Amino acid sequence: MTDLTPITALGARAPARHAFGALTITENAGLALASLALRRDAAQPAPLGLALPGPGAWQAGQGVAAFWTGPGQWMIEAEERAAEDFAAVLAGEASGCSVTEQTDGWTAFEIVSDRGGAPIRALMEKLVNIDAAAFGPGSATRTGLHHMSVFLIRRAEDRLAVIGMRSLAGALWHALGETAGRLKGERT
Repeated sequence: MTDLTPITALGARAPARHAFGALTITENAGLALASLALRRDAAQPAPLGLALPGPGAWQAGQGVAAFWTGPGQWMIEAEERAAEDFAAVLAGEASGCSVTEQTDGWTAFEIVSDRGGAPIRALMEKLVNIDAAAFGPGSATRTGLHHMSVFLIRRAEDRLAVIGMRSLAGALWHALGETAGRLKGERT
């Protein structure tokens, strides 16, 4: 009998992490994701005490966060809960809503700067067609990055999350690393 060993989206037993000058990119293998959509005539819930954000926004709560994905739709995040049935927990907190497990369909990369927001903005300017200066903490959007569709979340001035399809994890990791590596020699 063969034992099943869990692996990350990049195919390893432990999450990948790499530093590029001021920027460190880490695979967030513990992040649970579930989509939440209001059903017709349902009241907007506050699942797990979380106020759901409006268009273009991300909101953090106690151990959970959410970003807007469309009218009456959000993606709910829960740190270090990828191994559990987070969607079932969320469904119990959001009556009148449709909840769908998303954890295994997506991969998240967390980018942290040890020199404030300038390196994050410089990276964004190279990666995506978004006004990096206007995309401040609490912002979230879906956009194109190379040939991929991703969600970007500005968690803080010095933190950016990039969430992409799990099937493209390797390509996304490569794009982030190549771009951060090129910036390493530039002044940020």
